[in-house]
Amino acid sequence: MLRTQHIVQCSPASINELNKHIAFHEAGHVTAIYIRNKQQQLPPVFFQITINKSRQKDFPFFARVEGGRLIENLPVAEIENKHFDTALEKQPLKHAYEADVINLLAGGLAEAKFVALRDDEIFNPYLVNINALKNYGGHSDLEQANRYLEYFISNIAERELKIQSLFEQTFQFIEEPKNWKCIEHFANYLLKNGQSTISCEEASTVLEQFLVT
Repeated sequence: MLRTQHIVQCSPASINELNKHIAFHEAGHVTAIYIRNKQQQLPPVFFQITINKSRQKDFPFFARVEGGRLIENLPVAEIENKHFDTALEKQPLKHAYEADVINLLAGGLAEAKFVALRDDEIFNPYLVNINALKNYGGHSDLEQANRYLEYFISNIAERELKIQSLFEQTFQFIEEPKNWKCIEHFANYLLKNGQSTISCEEASTVLEQFLVT
């Protein structure tokens, strides 16, 4: 999950602000992967967050999430065999790719909400629609989400309806006050963290400890 960066600014103030954008973006991914997957009783998946505060040329990002895909953990035969005899047989695959798409969309949407709150603007799915996520580092995430759906849903109209439905579900997840507080907490944790890598175990511990407070 790689946030798309359109403009690289150089002043310390602009870099600090960009880091906040990225922190909320990646916190959206992490919180969706861990908390939403758990809410949906989906299997745990491996992920890690790589941090690079030096912003070297070959890695000009403050942080990015690696892994976290349910589809990657399914047997290859199950992914390739998209034609099942019953609807029940399709459910594990359907739940996996739908959750992966939501987890992809959660990054840009979390960043969009951070910007709206910062600027005291209205945040709703009409003003911030799925295409608007490209303005919040979500271009790469959207491309990946569309590739998922192109593979599993051949009909264009059905695919458009599906991604809109998944976007609405992502919006509902981000707007849930408890989920948003978790995103804020983890974004601040990223900004203050001095490590180069945060494991999924550490990330889950940070979120679990916050949930019980």
